Amino acid sequence: MDSQQQFLKKSAEAKDLFLPHLSTDPVVFGFDQSELKVLLLQMTYRKQWLLPGGYVKKEEDIDDAAKRVLKERAGISDVYLEEFAVFGKNKRSEFYFEDFDDSLFQKQRFVSIGYYALYNPDNANLVVDELSEKCEWISLSQLSEIELAMDHREIIEKALLTLRERISYKPIGYNLLPEKFTLSELQKLYETILGKELNRGNFYRKIKNLEILKKLNEQRRGGAHKSPDLYSFDEENYKKALENGLSNW
Repeated sequence: MDSQQQFLKKSAEAKDLFLPHLSTDPVVFGFDQSELKVLLLQMTYRKQWLLPGGYVKKEEDIDDAAKRVLKERAGISDVYLEEFAVFGKNKRSEFYFEDFDDSLFQKQRFVSIGYYALYNPDNANLVVDELSEKCEWISLSQLSEIELAMDHREIIEKALLTLRERISYKPIGYNLLPEKFTLSELQKLYETILGKELNRGNFYRKIKNLEILKKLNEQRRGGAHKSPDLYSFDEENYKKALENGLSNW
């Protein structure tokens, strides 16, 4: 079955399963080798790259739909998701399906709920669904080199701007760093997201004042310099900071 036949088959099934005109597009950010990456699918049809998005079942909450779609299309589960924007420009997705007539379910005008998610790529066991050729972490620095379909470049850019705004009043790192990390590794994560260098002394002082870290009786071994202390997140305080915001940042 070729890619167009797959879409026709899925279209017939979708009309019974999903709500018309409503979809979700999760932007999953990962941090790997000091780079911020985003999870993308390369579709068999047209070979373009897309976010791992999908449609909402008729009896399904939208948040649940976003989680289900991530699981089905990329193998990602137990992920922190937060809604950040709605995308609904006219003909935002119709051009992608220009080879089909207007009866195709996917060619309808869809309003998409954007979510951003934070996930450690080391914890991912990625899958490839039947409509895709690849499911990969792509560095943000490489996005200009690939062809993104529909308005998904705009969605990613908006998600990154939102992440940069929320970093000032919500903690990050729990879903992006390994269980044990150094303060310099945490600082590098913040700098990568913000796109600028931070003063080490000021950052260390502020992050410690948040009381979301636990200093471990361990050091990072193997470097040429003094072995730095290792930290982990205080899960209870971290969750409170997510819910209530940061008062000392």
